[in-house]
Amino acid sequence: MKSFKTELDLNNQQKRLCARHAGTSRHAYNWGLALLKELLNHNKVNPTDKIKFPTAIDLHKLLVATVKVANAWYYEVSKCAPQEALRNLIKAFKRMHSCKGSGFPKFKKKNIRDTFYLEGSIKINGDKIKLPILGWVKSHERLPSVSPKNVTISKRAEKWFIAFKLDTIAINSQLLGEPVGVDLGINALATCSSGFVAPNPKAYRTHLTSYEVLN
Repeated sequence: MKSFKTELDLNNQQKRLCARHAGTSRHAYNWGLALLKELLNHNKVNPTDKIKFPTAIDLHKLLVATVKVANAWYYEVSKCAPQEALRNLIKAFKRMHSCKGSGFPKFKKKNIRDTFYLEGSIKINGDKIKLPILGWVKSHERLPSVSPKNVTISKRAEKWFIAFKLDTIAINSQLLGEPVGVDLGINALATCSSGFVAPNPKAYRTHLTSYEVLN
């Protein structure tokens, strides 16, 4: 698998939709984090109570039943955005318990590493990609001719980027000779273990001398 990431060229409506998706993703993550903290605090106060630690699926079912019905703007974005946010939250908690140095998950803030996830019917045509809810979106460069199953869209420095993975074929290159060690230097640009020495072209001094002659 190979990762591909490029900047998107969005119109104003698409920028608003991206911001709405990122905001919904952040809201779901923070809601889930607040709920898990409440469960952990309850367990500290009442250690004899058996509390089942929820899965990402459990959290999403509860979010649909309680949060989504009370916030109409949840229906304006893809359901994948809050689902993936809750999956990431559970992964963060698992890392906290399994990895030393991995701290307690923190609440996400607006306009700081905004990101969201989409999956479904995704098509690519040249420098354009068709995404759920957003429709055809243009990028700043030609996209690989693949059909990604999912994408991640993120915002950095007021710019939106898209990233996805694609399958690649490993190419086995044929060994044409013995391995050669290369030592880069100043006096000689490169000295090879085979005895070959590439001289330093000293481009700066050459151009400087040419400039002095012309002036």
